[in-house]
Amino acid sequence: MAKLAFLGLGVMGYPMAGHLAKAGHEVTVYNRTAKKAGDWASEYDGNSAPTPREAAIGAQLVMACVGNDDDLRSICLGEDGAFAGMDEGAVFVDHTTVSARVTRELADAAAKSGIGYVDAPVSGGQAGAQNGQLSVMCGGSQQDFDRAEKIITAYAKICRLMGPVGAGQTTKMCNQIAIAGLVQALSESLRFAEASDLDIDKVVEVISQGAAGSWQMQNRYKTMKADEFDHGFAVDWMRKDLGICLDTADDIGVSLPVTALVDQFYKEVQQMGGGRWDTSSLIARLRR
Repeated sequence: MAKLAFLGLGVMGYPMAGHLAKAGHEVTVYNRTAKKAGDWASEYDGNSAPTPREAAIGAQLVMACVGNDDDLRSICLGEDGAFAGMDEGAVFVDHTTVSARVTRELADAAAKSGIGYVDAPVSGGQAGAQNGQLSVMCGGSQQDFDRAEKIITAYAKICRLMGPVGAGQTTKMCNQIAIAGLVQALSESLRFAEASDLDIDKVVEVISQGAAGSWQMQNRYKTMKADEFDHGFAVDWMRKDLGICLDTADDIGVSLPVTALVDQFYKEVQQMGGGRWDTSSLIARLRR
């Protein structure tokens, strides 16, 4: 069992840190809202700390799951940042979906203090985090990954090293690009079925068993049919992720026309007041 720190207790981080505690690890948590950290510590018989630095003191691995590039910098750097509290030889594992640029920047900063760094964004959403069934895509050295993987298994159904630092983030970009296109296509398919007076349950029963089948179809079609979107991965966060994808595509000279179009459709959903709706809410704009 290991001494760990977990920074960021949002809808993903809270249950992920919980799985680490249930696995028998000694876990100290930090959250920007101290009450949530206190609640977690009470629920899982763990510890909380007032700053990332204090949470990281003595930890063999420090895990993080926060909001964006700036949030990640704020918990890593400075006199109260995690790097200031970590021992030489410890490993920082970042589960946040951020740019590969900030990942490499922070990995370089960590290396100057003898700290390992693994970027390890996840896929599977809130349900995957709660059920310990996340897909984890990692970037870093083989040595750092091997140490991290043993811990990550507490909440992962698959964890793979994709390449050097930054490769985890670029793999997550591939994931979001694929999801954007899938959800838009599913939205159009279901709306077409509605307008054609077809029974959506029967349509999905048939087409999900063929080449059109997908996780999105199996897990989201019922709530899409019911116009219910108060769950899952928020549109605001998806737009943040797609912005990273599109910026990176510009940097490497790759065209993402469908992704760019779907990003604008999500902007329309935001303008409808759906910033916190699940990403499957793309169908809502087709029903206006």
